[in-house]
Amino acid sequence: MGTAVRLTIIGAGSAVFSMNLVRDVCLAEGLGGSTVTLMDVDEGRLDIIHELARRYADEVGADLNVEKTLEREAALRDADFVVNTALPGGHDRAERERAMTEERGYYRGLGHATVQRCLDLMMAVARDVERLCPAAWLIQVGNPVFEGCTLLTRQTGAKVLGLCHGHYGYREIADVLGLDREGVAFEAPGFNHCIWMTHFRYKGRDAYPLIDRWIEEESEDYWRTYQPHFAQTQMSPAAVHMYRFYGLMPIGDASRALWSDVWWYHLSEETKRRWWGPVGGFDSTEGWGRYLNGLEGRLAHIHRIAESPDARVSDEFPPRPSGEQVVPIIDALVNDRPGHFQVNVPNNGALAGVRDDVVVEVPAVIDGRGIRPLCVGRLPELIMLGVMWPRWLQMERTLAAYTTGDRRYLTQALLHDHRTGTWEQAEEALEALMG
Repeated sequence: MGTAVRLTIIGAGSAVFSMNLVRDVCLAEGLGGSTVTLMDVDEGRLDIIHELARRYADEVGADLNVEKTLEREAALRDADFVVNTALPGGHDRAERERAMTEERGYYRGLGHATVQRCLDLMMAVARDVERLCPAAWLIQVGNPVFEGCTLLTRQTGAKVLGLCHGHYGYREIADVLGLDREGVAFEAPGFNHCIWMTHFRYKGRDAYPLIDRWIEEESEDYWRTYQPHFAQTQMSPAAVHMYRFYGLMPIGDASRALWSDVWWYHLSEETKRRWWGPVGGFDSTEGWGRYLNGLEGRLAHIHRIAESPDARVSDEFPPRPSGEQVVPIIDALVNDRPGHFQVNVPNNGALAGVRDDVVVEVPAVIDGRGIRPLCVGRLPELIMLGVMWPRWLQMERTLAAYTTGDRRYLTQALLHDHRTGTWEQAEEALEALMG
């Protein structure tokens, strides 16, 4: 016997992500009779996702109610779980801000205005959750997860959980090494987009020697001929270089991070191609352009399916688990199905050397009793001093700027940015961004 829940998706116009959640709820036998409420400010995109979700549930014979609304308050009332995936202003506004700061000498732009805007929305949603559905879990998947979840857990009483895909980078390692993913076990703690593989085992044995052997015997041939997808960076020269220097493999987004302390990988397009292959990685001009074009093309394709009553939505989203953690976590919590997951939660002693009120990304056991992060010890001192603490400081400056309204914290951030040549450059860029 399962448990019906009310799941609300904020920013449901994110077509593929929303449909993956709908698919997973439909396939979860323990969640029969549930309701998914889709909420977005873009009515056209909202209508399309609602049409696709309704048809999908019918096609797979799922007992699922699908609702839609443009009003956040209506979406949140009586919700059991709230997933926030929204990017306020969308990619168009973020790209305008990127261009604005590139003109002022900041290669690939600055994200400060986008981050502050995202924090505004996250806080507004959390305050609404406190008021309208205080027992609900607020699952934050929209970026910045590190800053946002730390802010929400410090400033609100909402039950906040952050999730990200980045830890799945271990799968790319397994694939390149020719390992069966089912035989792989790993741990990769840290901060969101800054996690490090402390344990990597294959069929019960330490598998790090397999990585070392691949680097010594096969990596050069691999890099000489590989044509990676722009987002495939896990076995790139950059990731391997970081592993050799820091002693642990950076996982997922950590291998292409834009931290201030690894700026040398991001000097120019030529530099990026050296470290991430012919496209220059996800964050290059070409890589990011491909990503945005891919989103646009994918959305147009999904629109065509929605507009064609004869098209089967389940052909586009086959009835098998999407791989997202959201619905399995919901199932674990409400139906007491124990599972291990990668989560972003307040530290509370899980990762040594980090304050308890800082959100960390760590493995956790989740079941009907709740979320119990596992204690993972301390990362090597070279990583703590060189990466973790500087990244933590960067986060604290961002939150100080947000909570106090004092722009000097953002000025400090820019003065620590290697792209800043003068005080005036930093001030001019912030004035253009923040007004």
